[in-house]
Amino acid sequence: MRLALAALTALSIAATATAAGAETWKPYSAVSDKSLQWSFDTDYSYRDAASGMVVIQQAIGKVGASPRMGPSAPGATDGVGSVVAIDCKAKSLMIIGSYSPSKPLAIADTWRAAKAAKANTADDKALVAAACDGADKLPTK
Repeated sequence: MRLALAALTALSIAATATAAGAETWKPYSAVSDKSLQWSFDTDYSYRDAASGMVVIQQAIGKVGASPRMGPSAPGATDGVGSVVAIDCKAKSLMIIGSYSPSKPLAIADTWRAAKAAKANTADDKALVAAACDGADKLPTK
């Protein structure tokens, strides 16, 4: 529980917007046959100072539903998704934490020591392209 709270606090501090205003979801995947689509929250995107990686929060949502996306804040219990670190130069990424209504967000302190995997799927490639576009303008935390 302490790790989850520490991770939530760290990610909240790193955010450039308040939780109430952190709802700028940018779709990056194709819409599935069940009307599901992955998006990332541009308000929570930043460049990690220690690793140089871009860190984003992604979530899955149903097109046409209201609210369409969640969560309302990193680790909030009203969405399903993950926090991903992306190496824009190597076009690789790794999930550093995930969340769902039954599982709070937990990010290990040692995530920077893990090795990112090459973006191979269409969704991963689309996420890398979308998140890295303009990454040079992201705040460094």
